[in-house]
Amino acid sequence: MISVLVVEDEEITAEANRIYVERVPGFEVAGVVRSGGDALRFLRRRPVDLILLDLYLPDMHGLEVCRAVRAGGLMCDIIAVTSARDLAMVRSAVSLGISQYLLKPFTYATLAEKLTRYARFKEEAGLAVGQGDVDRVLGTLRGSSDLPKGMAKDTLDSVAAQLRAHPEGMAAQGVADEIGVSRVTARRYLEYLVERGTAVRIPQYGGVGRPELLYRIPMES
Repeated sequence: MISVLVVEDEEITAEANRIYVERVPGFEVAGVVRSGGDALRFLRRRPVDLILLDLYLPDMHGLEVCRAVRAGGLMCDIIAVTSARDLAMVRSAVSLGISQYLLKPFTYATLAEKLTRYARFKEEAGLAVGQGDVDRVLGTLRGSSDLPKGMAKDTLDSVAAQLRAHPEGMAAQGVADEIGVSRVTARRYLEYLVERGTAVRIPQYGGVGRPELLYRIPMES
């Protein structure tokens, strides 16, 4: 089992994150703490594999926690959780060895996808025979892939997460409204998921005119 420390100062959010993590097969929550100091004290007693770390804590910034973790020689991986969309902060997080960056608010599907990707990374991270092995393992963790020109992996992940959160299906406009892109953009990503075999189209017949297309990820995907 991959052990996770949840670091989140808001009680309701911390409990939601705990439940989310424990729903993902292969993961267990080692503890839930509400501040940076509590996190460091916990880690001195019980190292974990992964920290789900809120960056805005009451006693110190999450990046300070990262620095202290690295200075203490702890090798646990870190997923940063924050509402901040400052790219400078993202660069700072990467420089401190934060492996993934999760923006609030997020759905269970989004977190589950990152944890599943992390589990594959842990499983595959053995002895690298060549550059291709290194690239493949890092690609597993960061979700890199050969997407069509003009498409972004983060946007694709957001679209897929919306479909997983709405198993009944969603129209392109609904996806667009949820993730903050145009309907045309949302439909392009949805059609890419269909072409890849991840999603299916479902015509929804209603009033007069052409049926509305819903997109859905089958339960087995």
